[in-house]
Amino acid sequence: MTTTSKWDKRWILGGALALAVVVVAALVLITQLRGPGQVPTPTYWPTQGWRSSTPEEQGFDSAKLAEGILAMRENGIRTHSLLMIRYGSVFLDAYFYPYDGSNYHDLASVTKSLMTTLIGIAADQGRLDLDQPMVSFFPDRTIANLDDRKEHITVRHLASMVNGFESGCLRGDEPTLNAMRAKADWVQAALDREMVREPGSVFCYDSPGMHLLSAILQEATGMPALDFARANLFEPLGIEHVYWPSDPQGYTDGWGDASLLPRDAAKIGYLWLNNGVWEGKQIVSAAWVKNSVTAQSRSGGDDYGYGWWVSEESYYASGRGGQKIMVVPSLNLIVVETGGGFESDEIDQYLRAALIDPNKPLPPNSAGVDRLKAALAAVGQGPAPQPLPPLPATASAVSGSTYVLEPNPVNLRSARLDFDGSSEAVLHLDVAYEPAPRVTGVGLDGVYRQSRVGRPAVALGYWDDDQTFIVDYLEGPGLATYTFRIAFDGEQMLFGFPGLGSFEGRVQSP
Repeated sequence: MTTTSKWDKRWILGGALALAVVVVAALVLITQLRGPGQVPTPTYWPTQGWRSSTPEEQGFDSAKLAEGILAMRENGIRTHSLLMIRYGSVFLDAYFYPYDGSNYHDLASVTKSLMTTLIGIAADQGRLDLDQPMVSFFPDRTIANLDDRKEHITVRHLASMVNGFESGCLRGDEPTLNAMRAKADWVQAALDREMVREPGSVFCYDSPGMHLLSAILQEATGMPALDFARANLFEPLGIEHVYWPSDPQGYTDGWGDASLLPRDAAKIGYLWLNNGVWEGKQIVSAAWVKNSVTAQSRSGGDDYGYGWWVSEESYYASGRGGQKIMVVPSLNLIVVETGGGFESDEIDQYLRAALIDPNKPLPPNSAGVDRLKAALAAVGQGPAPQPLPPLPATASAVSGSTYVLEPNPVNLRSARLDFDGSSEAVLHLDVAYEPAPRVTGVGLDGVYRQSRVGRPAVALGYWDDDQTFIVDYLEGPGLATYTFRIAFDGEQMLFGFPGLGSFEGRVQSP
């Protein structure tokens, strides 16, 4: 999904109102003259890590950033991280409890920008053509509701959200996506939908259409999108920590759920800022970069390119819950946001207030830098650990036992809890179609612990009685919140899933 937050000419002017009129006028001229792509050639590449600078070196006031960071927490804004990079240097890297930045974060529909990037790379390599009909990639499938309009859908139509399929569009995208995921074959379900308009005629935000791009990429290259990304995008950029699940047939999810570290997500923005070049190599063509952030369709709000939203002076990849990679070429600025449910407009005021002079560094401000360091420590700090209550005998009895669950609506195949007497348990969840079981720490002292393997999450737990263990589980983290009620009775488990009842499980035989 998209938000209306814009770091465009109005934003820049808003941040510079404290300057003299002549400076403001000069700033307007600069933003008019410097278009996308006209940025200085980098003197280094952050393949192995980003350089850092103070906010003052980038024209921002560190003390005002500190005030803003604290205000975000005090006002209950559900920000998880905020990363700001200018001229290749990180000058703000904030993490808000319970997310500490040590694990990847679900980027939701930012994934769509990754998916179209891979399509662009494949097109550059001659593996596919943007104007190739969609149906040509699926010669062995019988496609329902096949008519002249469906036969004319192209890869380009899918990438720019003008495919013409029946869909709930932006407001109804989640039900449309869920309807696809409820079927045994997601790609077939996406292909079988009825047509309601001519391809290329009307913008309609459509997640199943993006999943079709993943299938098309795999059919064209012989590689799942994740494998293709590792070889052609992630490895060249030094991105190693990735979680990106697949559908039941093994097609990487094209619409969402790719998870990266915020600092790695920023590398995608840096690649775009530098016209697809990384360490002197053209990773994706400059033509694709330009076209992907040029309006290909009109949404009624910000325009849409190929997987990227486009505003007057910026472009951005956006996902539900507050996930964003934003690039402002006129400021040589990248902003990466993650969250558990917020809009960028909620924090823009604090960032605008901190932008003092985008044209030259500010005087050093050691006191302001110290205030910012203290603010970053404060928002990242969780509650004080509580004394660990005695564990019931059931904890040691069930520890390490895998319980195989009956068929259930969430495709949870098995569950296991490990207790070792410390303040942290470990929860193992094996979910069908996911590339690896989820392994998540569970704080027993009132402090969330991070996931270790699989889909990102944070969790804490407690014994409600001698037989029942409660887990507060934030998947994403924070994009979905569940309270699991896990009851044990000898070799039997009842795994309670909110809204869906309890699923019976039994200890796995040796």
